[in-house]
Amino acid sequence: MTASPATRTPGLRRFLTERPPRPERCELCAVPVDADHRHLVDTEKRALVCACAACALLMQQPGAAAGRFRTVPARYLTDPGHRLDESAWEALQIPVGVAFLFRNAALDRLVALYPSPAGATESELEPATWTAALGDSPLAALLEPDVEALLLRRTDGRFECHLVPIDICYELVGRMRLLWQGFDGGAEARAALDAFFADVSRRARPVDEQVRS
Repeated sequence: MTASPATRTPGLRRFLTERPPRPERCELCAVPVDADHRHLVDTEKRALVCACAACALLMQQPGAAAGRFRTVPARYLTDPGHRLDESAWEALQIPVGVAFLFRNAALDRLVALYPSPAGATESELEPATWTAALGDSPLAALLEPDVEALLLRRTDGRFECHLVPIDICYELVGRMRLLWQGFDGGAEARAALDAFFADVSRRARPVDEQVRS
């Protein structure tokens, strides 16, 4: 016997009804967090951790959690006085048009990563090469280990360099992995990349303002 719709509905409702997404929670204290919550870097696991405002503030204090968690800053900086060129880009040996560089405190070295269809791909970077290409920019001196990155882009003969929170770099990696199509990423991925850098440029303050403040 075939059940009527009225009979089927109660037992099948949990499969037929779209469930609301589970709210994100602070991974330290478990309180719900909103969409634009802060992040911490777990320096032991090399991972990003969602945090509420209170926990993010707590982990900014010297000695908190024995230094395991570091709060990702919210600053965006650019250096109008520093210009990358083709020779500097080639020296960095970055095979694509976008990369980010951060200092790994545990390894005491600079790490260069770039988005790819497989996720974040690491590129070897010699300290002397890094110093020659970017070391004379104040951004390099201000870069906080583990939690900030220098975000670089080459497009149509133009070069960009911004100091940004490390979490947005991994957000970019995830977005590119989701949208990537074909050999060059495809139109949708390129449009998303343009929008991403337009937002970074809008947020970034000139580095000399940071030095004066």
